[in-house]
Amino acid sequence: MTKKLRCLWATDKPEYYTLYHDTEWGVPVHDDKTHFEFLILEGAQAGLSWDTVLKKREGYRTAFADFEVEKVAAFDEDKILQLLQFEGIIRNKLKVRGAVTNAQKFIEVQQEFGSFDDYIWSFVDGKPILNSWKSMSEVPATSAESDALSKDLKKRGFKFVGSTIMYAHMQACGLVNDHTTDCFRYDQV
Repeated sequence: MTKKLRCLWATDKPEYYTLYHDTEWGVPVHDDKTHFEFLILEGAQAGLSWDTVLKKREGYRTAFADFEVEKVAAFDEDKILQLLQFEGIIRNKLKVRGAVTNAQKFIEVQQEFGSFDDYIWSFVDGKPILNSWKSMSEVPATSAESDALSKDLKKRGFKFVGSTIMYAHMQACGLVNDHTTDCFRYDQV
């Protein structure tokens, strides 16, 4: 049996990294709940490794009401203080408060555009950007599209939405295909 070639970042990490790469990363997302989940997770990752966040993904699911945006938007100060004691997440008060703020702003975007999905996909003209990187060293940390998305989200009051974070969101949610050309997932997504 021939070994599948994968993006290099998915080969030297724990098994769940490979599973994430093989089943989720780069697959076009058109579900607001999934976009909200990745918005929270990518914001939590700021300054940390994705590995750290993936290990705590189930904790985030528990802490943030299974990523039900309306419930998270309603979190009050008591709930925020409770979350800061929960070891299943990254207990950074700015990130936790930012997630609640982002839930509120996410709902505003949904109301304005009909869905967050319609909003975010407008930054790539409704179709994934297909890159042709031969190695991970070629993959940029940002793009003109992530710069524009980040700027607009910040203007709307979102937190932890810098261009690098939003580029990672775009990669995770398939707005951009950054699988390397030798990766078996490149043609699949």
